[in-house]
Amino acid sequence: MEPSRFESKSPQEVLAWAFEEFGARVGIAASFGLEDMVLIDMASKIADQFTVFTLDTGRLHEETYQIMDRTRSHYGIAIQSYFPDTEAVQKLEREKGFYSFKESLENRKECCAIRKVEPLGRALSDLDAWITGIRREQSVTRTDFAKVAEDTDHPPLIKINPIADWSLKQVEDYIAQNKVPTNALHKQNYPSIGCAPCTRPIEKGEDIRAGRWWWENPDHKECGLHRPA
Repeated sequence: MEPSRFESKSPQEVLAWAFEEFGARVGIAASFGLEDMVLIDMASKIADQFTVFTLDTGRLHEETYQIMDRTRSHYGIAIQSYFPDTEAVQKLEREKGFYSFKESLENRKECCAIRKVEPLGRALSDLDAWITGIRREQSVTRTDFAKVAEDTDHPPLIKINPIADWSLKQVEDYIAQNKVPTNALHKQNYPSIGCAPCTRPIEKGEDIRAGRWWWENPDHKECGLHRPA
């Protein structure tokens, strides 16, 4: 597999290849932001059946659960939810409290590892490839992501980022043209949505991921699910 051959392909072409190549062994990872909703809508027009999975950290916004349920009914699909290990969450909260992630980068990464990274490992255990809504312009930590590449964090899986080269305007235009349902928080200046305590609306002129872990340096703003190759 030569990653460069996918760079000139449209998102729909990349998705069609993924479904043909991996069948039921590929899944769309969704936190139900704008990009994920674009991919789900595209997939619904390409494949009769496809897998969507999500990581329910236990600290999501109510609006996120609402769009998850709306997506389920709108597209007639099942959504596979993965929860963090109960004992690990209990231990973290009992020993460090409920907001330890704000005390240090190390603590924040520990919380993300428990609530996101470990459940992702379980979600990927039955797959050969996974699809994400990563775009290169989202942050300084994502500028080098290829549309298709080996996932060095989860070998031998293939990681597929069909809209890696899209702009936010392209995403928004697709949503408007195709009447794609979206999270209500986007209309409240939340362009990037994660766990409720770690997400805030952005101010005019701020980077689109400025509302994620806003107390940290931009170079650190990843939870461990997506790391540059």
